[in-house]
Amino acid sequence: MTAALILKQFHDTNFAHPTVSVQPVNGRTLVNLPTYFELKWPEAGFQPDEVDTTTLIGRQVRIKPALKQAVYVFGDGQSFGPTTSLGGPHPTGDVTHTYRSTANAQVRVDVTYSGQFSVDGGPWIDVPGEATVAGDPFPLEVLEAHAQLVTR
Repeated sequence: MTAALILKQFHDTNFAHPTVSVQPVNGRTLVNLPTYFELKWPEAGFQPDEVDTTTLIGRQVRIKPALKQAVYVFGDGQSFGPTTSLGGPHPTGDVTHTYRSTANAQVRVDVTYSGQFSVDGGPWIDVPGEATVAGDPFPLEVLEAHAQLVTR
């Protein structure tokens, strides 16, 4: 069992492609309003701390991904990260962005996985490498609100 085989198997892992949850909800936000972002893991693929088990040259190999870092891409040329934060909803989330102009933005969160492996039930050992996975894009419409006072 070589480091090259382990690294190849690590890169062949079906990693979870992260999605991003946005507040305000419904894919719309307003100019000059803080927008909250949260990294979500889908059901498909292996997310951090889930174990992928396979056989390599007749030996059982377990791969356990870990979140090394995330980069939140806001779709307006700005991003946040690298960070290990999963963000969160309003009002406690710590990943926010304020858009300064209207836009149809494609937002996403890209993650870099590190990980560990175990051969034949042995101890967990750090994988000698990492893998970056681009998150699935989420369309976000950034609107501008116009107020109007009316005499009744």
